[in-house]
Amino acid sequence: MKTDIHPANYRYVVFQDMSNGHSFISKSTAQTRDTIKWEDGKEYPLIKLEISNTSHPFYTGKMKLVDTAGRVDKFMNRYKDHGKKK
Repeated sequence: MKTDIHPANYRYVVFQDMSNGHSFISKSTAQTRDTIKWEDGKEYPLIKLEISNTSHPFYTGKMKLVDTAGRVDKFMNRYKDHGKKK
């Protein structure tokens, strides 16, 4: 097995699902500039997630369209006249 290939700077980080506000804390090496005050009163780095197990349709059983940057609207506007007879 190779030695010294894993990062050594693991620290506690809060992950927050931006679609429903669910947060959890875990260890990570991911870098971020954002911070958040956690339930224990300490401040931790914050990683913002677009989707997590609390909002993903596979885990919730509900079909939900996640459109984070207006991609669907952009697509619909681009191709709204496609297929219309002239």
